[in-house]
Amino acid sequence: MAKFSRRDFLKLTSMLSGTLALSNLAPKLSLSGSELPNVLIFVFDAMSARNLSLYGYPRKTTPNFERFAQRATVFNAHYSAGSFTTPGTASLLTGLYPWTHRALNESGLIARNIANQNLFHAVGKKYYRLAYSQNMWPNYFFGQFQEDIQKVLSPAAFSLVDQIVGDKFGGDLENSHRAFDDFLFQDGTPPASLVFGLAERILLRRAVARAPADNYPKGLPRTGNYPIFFQLKDVFDGLMTTVEKLSTPSLAYLHLWSPHAPYRPDKDFDSTFEDGWRPKQKPDHELGDHSPPSNVNDRRRNYDEYVANIDNEFGRLLDFLDAKGIFEQSYVVVTSDHGEFFERGVEGHITPLLYDAVIQVPLMISSPGQKSRQDVNIPTSSLDVLPTLAHLTGNEIPAWCEGQMLPTLGGTEDPQRSIYMMDAKSNPAFGPLSVASFAIRKGKYKLIYYKGNEHYQGKDVFELYDMEGDPEELDDLYAGNPSIAKPLQDELTGRIEMENAKYRKQVLGIRE
Repeated sequence: MAKFSRRDFLKLTSMLSGTLALSNLAPKLSLSGSELPNVLIFVFDAMSARNLSLYGYPRKTTPNFERFAQRATVFNAHYSAGSFTTPGTASLLTGLYPWTHRALNESGLIARNIANQNLFHAVGKKYYRLAYSQNMWPNYFFGQFQEDIQKVLSPAAFSLVDQIVGDKFGGDLENSHRAFDDFLFQDGTPPASLVFGLAERILLRRAVARAPADNYPKGLPRTGNYPIFFQLKDVFDGLMTTVEKLSTPSLAYLHLWSPHAPYRPDKDFDSTFEDGWRPKQKPDHELGDHSPPSNVNDRRRNYDEYVANIDNEFGRLLDFLDAKGIFEQSYVVVTSDHGEFFERGVEGHITPLLYDAVIQVPLMISSPGQKSRQDVNIPTSSLDVLPTLAHLTGNEIPAWCEGQMLPTLGGTEDPQRSIYMMDAKSNPAFGPLSVASFAIRKGKYKLIYYKGNEHYQGKDVFELYDMEGDPEELDDLYAGNPSIAKPLQDELTGRIEMENAKYRKQVLGIRE
């Protein structure tokens, strides 16, 4: 009797669900001979600016990112509008704050009536537009943007082992990924389906056991609970192959899972930072997880090693882009969707806290032919990437965009501009914001606002920090500085009330 393989199983489940849709193939091309520049956006999931030597971190985690910085504009106080993948990526791709795009919850969606307000639409049809994300959640947005994207690569592209099924249904990526990959075959406990889920899990475990993993002491990197196992080298090789085949002009959004947990560096970087260094210990926060300091420091070290591993692969990517002449006619963007926490009793980013470790992210943009480094030190927002790229690709800045052009790339510096960040994963996506954390950064001050948190019995709680004098956010100035805190508090709460009023009007059936 013939053996029934894991691939046979996936084919069977796909056939049971409907006819497979074929995706359009990208035209093969060479990066030359166009007046319009290419745009390559590399997003490193959960990469905190606070853990990069590029931004002054004591451990030498990013020598190759620093090498890239020598031919780029470096934004030294850049913030994601959201503290985890869904709102952070949605704001990057729409130029809208989370309270506008409403992708607030884990694996949530952008409001359907504004799905055409996205980066791919903004650069227009003159561009070949490609999207790829190893993280499953941005793929839901790609499904919403299908009319504006020519090619969506599978989240399992460049993987060693996978059980992704939803990408076989190109006509409805959003629902097929949810039905199969976010429900039926997700590696949760227990499996969603005791028939298909359990059988697929057995087949997956066998495939992983046979996969070459000697180079990874902690096991192959994988995408959380989603069944995608990969080697960093393969992913970067895949990115280089993809970029080399792009036509000109192209916009490619390339979103890597790493350095998101689980942190699994290869053998050349595992244990690299067993150096005895310990960061300054910060007191546990009331809203933290109260993890012991030793655990937090061990996780930080493991994360730093994984970042260094990624930086090494990024160095190969830089050499490739240089050798192929791609830097000469491309804007190359390096950023992240959110940061990662290793302080105050918290490991990771699933937290209501909004300290800079989880919302300050890298942003570097290399312009075509750029040979020297420029630094921008005023606060900027992830919302600013879309209008900047729209401008640089010869398009008008969309009227709906809430960001503004970045300094040195079409915009001007505004030291007193207000920038907002938030976390509202527990709040209903399409209702007033009643349970959420917010922050406003204006000038050198940052105000954090915890609204409706049950730990505080629903009371409003604020913290205020001088980000120039106290970048580690250790000295809360709120109680003793009402002249500084009150204007920021009024501005932030007023903006929230303005956004909430829109939903109250909807409930009452009142039109704007």
